[in-house]
Amino acid sequence: MSTIEQIEKLREKANVTYTEAKAALDAASGDMLDAIISLEKQGKVKAPENGGSYATSLPKHEDYQEKKAQAKEKGESFSTLLGRFFRWCGRMIAKGNVHMLDVRRRGETIMQVPVTVLVLLLIVAFWVVVPLLVVGLFFGFRYFFCGPDLDKTGVNKVMDAAANAAESIKKDVMGSDY
Repeated sequence: MSTIEQIEKLREKANVTYTEAKAALDAASGDMLDAIISLEKQGKVKAPENGGSYATSLPKHEDYQEKKAQAKEKGESFSTLLGRFFRWCGRMIAKGNVHMLDVRRRGETIMQVPVTVLVLLLIVAFWVVVPLLVVGLFFGFRYFFCGPDLDKTGVNKVMDAAANAAESIKKDVMGSDY
């Protein structure tokens, strides 16, 4: 059952008579939007000027599935690509948390830093972290990566070669007495 306030509001919005507004609201069980749509279908209210329309029903499940299949044929949707990207980021963060940068001096481990933290530091403070790592080489620090995947690679050979090169440069600069 519709109230006087609803009927008056519909009359103002749709520019229809009191009787038409009451009949539309009663047919729509008091739902203002359904009443406007009903009046529009009867031709008593003109459609919005900007080309929009009113709709209260959802698309059928078959229509949705058909559109989804068409989108798949064209390629992957943005949300699918975004989901794949975030899953990849999650896997990389998980791997980075398992693998460590091992900082050693004279064979003794000084500290271990997760690779994820190292990457974040390199992103945020590249111009501070890289010089500190290089200066550390000249003070006798050696860097090694350890973890389930990194022990099998030659990355530690490269890190060792860099430490040896820094040691050689230090000896050349300091003289042969060092």
